[in-house]
Amino acid sequence: MTNVVKRFPGVVALGGVDLDVQPGEVHCLLGQNGAGKSTLIKVLAGVHEPNEGTIEWAGEPVTLHHPQAAMDLGVATMYQELDLVEGLSVAENIFLGHEPTRFGFSQRTAARREAAALLARLGHPEISPSVEVGTLSAASCQIVSMARALSRDAQLIVMDEPSAVLDAGEVKQLFRVIAEVTGQGVAVVYISHRLEEIREIGDRVTVLKDGKTVATGLDAKTTPTQELIRLMTGRSIEYVFPPKPEVVVDAEPVLRVEGLARAGEFASVTFDVRPGEVVGLAGLVGSGRSEVVETIFGARKATSGTVSVGGKAVRGGSVAAAVAAGIGLCPEERKSQALVLGASLASNITLATLPRFSHGGLLDGSAEVEAAEELLESLDVRPRGVHRESRTLSGGNQQKVVLARWLLRGCKVLLLDEPTRGVDVGARSEIYALIRRLTDEGVAVVVVSSEIPEVLGLSNRVLVLADRTVRHEGPADELDEHAVLDIILKGDAA
Repeated sequence: MTNVVKRFPGVVALGGVDLDVQPGEVHCLLGQNGAGKSTLIKVLAGVHEPNEGTIEWAGEPVTLHHPQAAMDLGVATMYQELDLVEGLSVAENIFLGHEPTRFGFSQRTAARREAAALLARLGHPEISPSVEVGTLSAASCQIVSMARALSRDAQLIVMDEPSAVLDAGEVKQLFRVIAEVTGQGVAVVYISHRLEEIREIGDRVTVLKDGKTVATGLDAKTTPTQELIRLMTGRSIEYVFPPKPEVVVDAEPVLRVEGLARAGEFASVTFDVRPGEVVGLAGLVGSGRSEVVETIFGARKATSGTVSVGGKAVRGGSVAAAVAAGIGLCPEERKSQALVLGASLASNITLATLPRFSHGGLLDGSAEVEAAEELLESLDVRPRGVHRESRTLSGGNQQKVVLARWLLRGCKVLLLDEPTRGVDVGARSEIYALIRRLTDEGVAVVVVSSEIPEVLGLSNRVLVLADRTVRHEGPADELDEHAVLDIILKGDAA
């Protein structure tokens, strides 16, 4: 791809991008949210046609007018926002558009058999080819998406944040499959914000900034991390966590969770969080972490146990009661669970505080916009525009909008489930600083993250969950990644 330019009304998404990928290599594509990575891979996948520039495949110029043209060449794309069809089975999704046929008739048995073989190759034989995709977890859906990419005779597989919803064991399995396909001469374009993954799996690196290539062909193993960060952000950022908040040990807890349980999802969970304290929940995907915070927030109804804020019990199974008590949640799936994608940034930010802007049953739109603009400015949400639809923002900026909602609400307890998933290194540092700002104001914070270093780096105390049970609780400073994994693996074995 040479000097690729893509314009949308009022926006230059790509202002001149160069990318060359060699057979059998893992070429890593880095850049902040909004740098143009997603637009670039959509050009490569035939979703968008470039306004300028050239694309060559095996030395010959090509024009990709539509996605089928890219697939016919041998390009398979795994998008960050999975495009699976919920009403269809796993096998039907894997072979969608290229179903096994004989004499013009679909061969469903053959499709299920081949799907099972692909899932076993990915290390997940437990996923049934016959089950409906809509019933699967986010991690299982990612595995199905990988199987779909492998089901085609692909010569180039584009993976956009493939590890975002995978646990450590699943990431290792993913890397094993990548090594297998690249060993057969297939090229992989790998997009991730986790720089440690780039080191482990990558061969060469291309860095985008503001829709342009600022560096290409860098050695993934030897290029210093600070140099990659400088190229992505245009400045040096210390990729470290802010100092942990000082917590008054004998202070009355803001949040108290006692004997909370949901049958089949997690057993009795008890902990409290004091003013300005961060408590982390660590564990593998499926350990019950997300279910715990969603139950505290009232999105799920507990089988037993209680939640109280400031000493007052919160009615279970009611999001409205939780919000009224001062609890806010930034959920794991921000697009489907937190944002109204077709609504403006102002509407999304004020969603939990509408009574503040209502007078006599009428919404004061100017006051709403003014409050939203102030928060968007302070959180440096880009691109600017309070009336912009939230779907047009990158993942990191969407996360800031969700956080802005609870800043405006002034909540006492903030539950953060995967707060930096799909977020670039610059925005990640800003989110860490924002969490510290909230704790300085006395907010009690609970953090769930698949990244154990993130849980340990942000938290004062950590609960480790395994097999849907709390296996350990203690100060974060007394643990390291290996100790947490040891607790998790022993718990799962039990």
